[in-house]
Amino acid sequence: MAELNPRPGRHGRAGLWAVWLCLVLALALGVGTDARAAEDLIVGVQGHSPPMSLRDDRGEYSGYSVDMIRAACKEMGRNCRLVPATIAGAVDDLRQGRIDVAAMSLLPTPERRAQILLARPYYTSISAWVARPGLLPEQTGVRVAVVQGSAQARFAVQHQWQRVEVLSNAELAGLLLQGRADGMLAPMMTVIGLMKDPALQALNLSVQPRRDPELSGAASFGVTPLKPELKTQLDAALERLERNGVYDRINSQYLSIRVN
Repeated sequence: MAELNPRPGRHGRAGLWAVWLCLVLALALGVGTDARAAEDLIVGVQGHSPPMSLRDDRGEYSGYSVDMIRAACKEMGRNCRLVPATIAGAVDDLRQGRIDVAAMSLLPTPERRAQILLARPYYTSISAWVARPGLLPEQTGVRVAVVQGSAQARFAVQHQWQRVEVLSNAELAGLLLQGRADGMLAPMMTVIGLMKDPALQALNLSVQPRRDPELSGAASFGVTPLKPELKTQLDAALERLERNGVYDRINSQYLSIRVN
């Protein structure tokens, strides 16, 4: 039997050219696989900062900020890959492109505005001072616990307060329980989460909101300046979440008050 070895004739070559032309047109029109959309978004989250970020024994993340960025990624049609990050390292991680988004409540300090992009605000933050009744951070010798790199730490530096710095909000309670700090300055929602600890409640501490402009305002996710288009996409996604009710659902799940 003769071996079949078909050769492309005139019509075969025309068919190949037609396929090639369709592929070129599809790419030009943005049809087909979008490599950029397929890329994971690397999202930095705090390891344990209730109620904004929680991590269980299996390493699974949840919390207000975590669920909000997950919902935003779904709106954008992107896959989020969550990685541990700190407020202290977030700006440099974003600036260097090690993460695409810092899913944590970042107040718009001058340093942050100069180095990274800030998405549409998703949270209105105020700070609180937690200490024994009558004790204020302005008093001489008072040791103030703050998270390194936070707006609260920046404020403490500006006022030359004696600071004890840690890398995460979850560590603040330990400083007070161990007597290594006299009080802590932190976001109010963090304080509410930490004060659920019976050991901390036993200290009979006073919680005082701080009205200083530098310690309150609209907080945002950070976005790498290397991808300015990502900020536009994230802003639009967050706006849709506010309109479609997802924002309110997440707010009610983790927070006792409306924060936007």
